[in-house]
Order: sequence, then C-alpha cells, then structure tokens
Amino acid sequence: MANKTLANSTFLMFLAFILAAAKISEAGKIAIYWGQNGNEGNLTSTCATGKYGYVLVSFLNKFGNDTTPDINLAGHCNPADGGCKIMSAHIENCQKLGVKVLLSIGGGIGDYTLASKSDASEVADYLWNNYLGGKKPNSSRPLGNATMDGIDFDIELGSTKHYDDLAKYLSKYSTKSRKVYLSGAPQCPYPDSFLGAALNTSLFDYVWVQFYNNAPCQYSSGNTTKLINSWNQWSDSLKKGKLFMGLPAAESAAGSGYIPSDVLASEVLPVIKKSLNYGGVMLWSRYYDNEYNYSSGFQALV
Repeated sequence: MANKTLANSTFLMFLAFILAAAKISEAGKIAIYWGQNGNEGNLTSTCATGKYGYVLVSFLNKFGNDTTPDINLAGHCNPADGGCKIMSAHIENCQKLGVKVLLSIGGGIGDYTLASKSDASEVADYLWNNYLGGKKPNSSRPLGNATMDGIDFDIELGSTKHYDDLAKYLSKYSTKSRKVYLSGAPQCPYPDSFLGAALNTSLFDYVWVQFYNNAPCQYSSGNTTKLINSWNQWSDSLKKGKLFMGLPAAESAAGSGYIPSDVLASEVLPVIKKSLNYGGVMLWSRYYDNEYNYSSGFQALV
C-alpha cells in the first residue's frame, strides 16, 4: 500500500511538472524590429539581452515586379559591397540562444509590390535561396550562409494583391525538419488592406498588429477602450497563430499610440493575456528599447 501511495505521489509530482513546463512554454514573448538604426547595437548583443524571443531583421524594401531585390539595414552594413555577410554569424548566435530571426520584407519606405501570382512565386524563390534554406548556385546570400527562421510581412506600400500567394509559396518550403515561419505586421484597423487576404490563409505563425499611428484602435489619453476593443476583434478573427500587441518602445518612436510601461503592465496585459491566442508584445524598435529601456518595465509580466 505504501509503495502504491508513493507511486501515485511520484506520478502526481511528474504530472505537475509537465503542466508547469507547458505553461512556461506558452508564456508570452517580446518581438523586436532591428536594423533601421546603426546606433542600436549589433544583432548578437540584441539577442544576448535575453529580452526577446523574436528578432525581425528589417527591411528587404525592394522586391517584385522585375525590381532587383535589395535589403536596407541603415548604418549597420552595406550589402552592395558584401559587407552584410558578417550578419551570418550574428544570426546563428541568436539562434543558439533560442531566438528566432526572421527577415522582414516591406516597411514604410521602399519600392516593392507583387504584380501577379507568378511574381509572388519568383519572390518566394528568391527569399528561399538567398535568406532561407535554399542552395541554388550563384545565389548572392546578402546576409551570408546562415538560414533565417522565416519571413515577416510588414507591407505598407504598393499593391494589396498576391501576398496570400507569397505566403502559400513560402509555406511550401517547410519540411518536418525545418519549418519556414511566417509573421505579419498589419495595421490595427480591421481588416488590414494589405495583409487581410494573406492572413486569411491561416498560414501565419505570428501576427503582431500595429496598435499605433492609428487613432481608431490605439491607446489614447489614458483610455484603453479602443485598444482593447480592437485587440478583441483581432483575437476573435485570427483562426490560427499567435497574436501580439505591437507598440512603439518610446513616445518618439511613433506619431501616436505610445503606452507608458506601467499602464501596459497594470491595465492592458492582464486583459489581453486572457485571449487564448495571446502571444506577447511586439516593439518598434530595438533602438528605442535600448535608449529608453521600455521593455524592462513589463518584461516579467509578458
């Protein structure tokens, strides 16, 4: 009888451990955009802070419609002379720390669009062979030979069409041994005009909605109502993947929508964390988070 009681006790302890581990694994994380300010530190130091679960290298801001693809990493390196190939070691350093590193395509400034379904296929092929796991001969590999974890869609310009096709083509490169992660950064007015169709494919693993620079659906003057209502709409509509609240990491990081970290911690996070598809918080950007230490005010609560 004593042995049976001991066995039951051991089993219950083991079950509690498994449930606790599962709960930890489902804890929220912080995603950060990196690459648009040469004073934000390198990628390795960004990941070494231990703050971030995802780093979005931004931006590949020229692609599609016969445009020669080009990546712009501001003051970090110059891809034209091969200077960005040093990024390979940094990407791998981050991945060793358990941080997923995705290439963000698009941005607020650039020359990009998708002219057709075949154009989307060509862009997917380019991304696969130059930033992901492809090995096509003579590919330029602007960031070196490291295999990035996936592609982030931050589409704010050009045509609104064929990003659903791009998502489908990219997802086909996933294998059992190596998944191609997809993320998107729509504006908070629902549905997003650029990414609505793409998100409806249910192929996106992470959706970090930009709840800033959008008066109808952001925090304003101590009022969280519009923000929470918009979050709930996004949460209800997202059929697959994790939902993140995208915010500026400083008042100067955006025109509007900044939430003081104490308000985020006390009034916003306790509400949005109740959503079953809650994933965490996305911040624009590493430069501002580094300058103002914004994430430290709520990191433990994400």
